[in-house]
Amino acid sequence: MSRRTALDSQLADVLADIEAMGIPPWHALSAEAARRLEDDLFSAGGGPEVARIEAFGIDRRAGSGTIPIRTYHPNTSAETPPILVFYHGGLWAMGTLDSADDLCRNLAARVGALVISVDYRLAPEHPFPAGLEDAYAAFEWATEFGDALGGDASRVGIVGSSSGGNLAAAVARWAREDGHDLAVHALLYPILNAQFDAGSYVENADGPLLKTEDVRHYFDHYVRSPVDALHPFVAPLAASEFERLAPSVIVTAGHDPLRDDGFDYAAQLTAAEVDVRHHHEPSLCHGFLSLADDVDCAATAFEAVSASIREKLT
Repeated sequence: MSRRTALDSQLADVLADIEAMGIPPWHALSAEAARRLEDDLFSAGGGPEVARIEAFGIDRRAGSGTIPIRTYHPNTSAETPPILVFYHGGLWAMGTLDSADDLCRNLAARVGALVISVDYRLAPEHPFPAGLEDAYAAFEWATEFGDALGGDASRVGIVGSSSGGNLAAAVARWAREDGHDLAVHALLYPILNAQFDAGSYVENADGPLLKTEDVRHYFDHYVRSPVDALHPFVAPLAASEFERLAPSVIVTAGHDPLRDDGFDYAAQLTAAEVDVRHHHEPSLCHGFLSLADDVDCAATAFEAVSASIREKLT
């Protein structure tokens, strides 16, 4: 499998338009400014129509406040569709329910699942483990109350994009420790390491839409101390064992600094005899699923990824 080929021509045109906007790299912005910019860029709407969208607040595990969630109900003949709990990306410091709206609509429509999008707490105001605790609380809530939403709480999977993929990998490990059944953990170009100085982090250091320095900068915001970086809930690739984790779908891109994290995680799962489906797009970059409306290759990949997730859920 070739890990990187020439950049897709349609994607190159889209990236040229983005570059012409003169957007600074994420690491050059404060968390507050980055959040405003990210929300402006990715909350423009779009995505397929779904049957209905609803908003709730659910209790945190410790009872301290509520976690905003948004549910996306698919247009499907299934009386009780499977459930996907979704964790947005944004380097643990950015991202909102609005900026993840198009991905959630697409997952609901393409997978045929009831999608629960989670507005977890963000760093640096709320470093590890706050966001992870919210992510896990939402998963547990889905297994307990998903039936009341019209979904099938016996078929719950989780999906995370970028830093949300990091949270999803941690939730999968936590769920295994608690004895929860988890149908699938799908990781879309995830961050799974705490070392950013080798492999694709070097080859794609100046990669489109995400740079290695962005990851390093906001990782330092996410962790409380260097000790946290050794925790398998922070750096899943630092774990010593991978047996009995839930089936996984992993998505990587050739021009992504995070590419090799996904490859290494897939290899660890395979060695541990975990069911894993790895989708790699050597000509695309980080975040390409959000560009499916403009890049044919990304749209085709989204269909394939959705089919793999659907297969694991059923």
